[in-house]
Amino acid sequence: MYYSAAFFLRSYTFLFLGYKPAATTAAFDPAYIDVVRKIVNHFPIPPMEYSNQTIEDLLHHFKADIGEDFLKYKNHVYRVFLNCILHDTDPAHVEKYAIAGVFHDIGIWTDHTIDYLDPSIEQLKMYLAVHSLGHLTGEISLMIYWHHKISSYRGKYEHTVETFRKADWTDVTLGILTFGADRKVVGRNRKLLGNEGFHVFLIKKIFQNLLKKPLKPLPMFKI
Repeated sequence: MYYSAAFFLRSYTFLFLGYKPAATTAAFDPAYIDVVRKIVNHFPIPPMEYSNQTIEDLLHHFKADIGEDFLKYKNHVYRVFLNCILHDTDPAHVEKYAIAGVFHDIGIWTDHTIDYLDPSIEQLKMYLAVHSLGHLTGEISLMIYWHHKISSYRGKYEHTVETFRKADWTDVTLGILTFGADRKVVGRNRKLLGNEGFHVFLIKKIFQNLLKKPLKPLPMFKI
């Protein structure tokens, strides 16, 4: 026998909350709406499991380099990683996004520069070589090199490179650009993984670079 969701909702409110709405007016009854709200609050959404062991291990490795900016960068890495998963659910790509997430800006700290793309890629290459993951070098290097590309990427490994580009831009724009990803989920992830001043940190770095190299203020951006 088929029962509608409305039937179960009315039954629940009557049996457990002592309220019986009229079937024809339930949708417009303020008291009924309040009861439904209580039901929803009674079954909260469980915390999202976002931890990734590769990200945790790599961030731990670079913790001394990142120093006081550790939480800023950790949360940024996870937000970008989760944005990637929103666009691409292929399990075969998860590890690539995790690795790219940690390495994509790491040159800021390892080489103390805002012109960090090449230094970040060098750090990536060393890691992949040591861990016998050299077959991923080309793909993840492109993910890092093009992640600040303003326009869409077209070329080798297009799917993962473009996914990573969109994921980072979503975070850079504070969720204004989502490229079709669920805005509610993006917003929830941003609340779960606070900004911790990451964007202010980047603006300061860019301004410092502007004073030193006024003709090349944004060396990491690509057209």
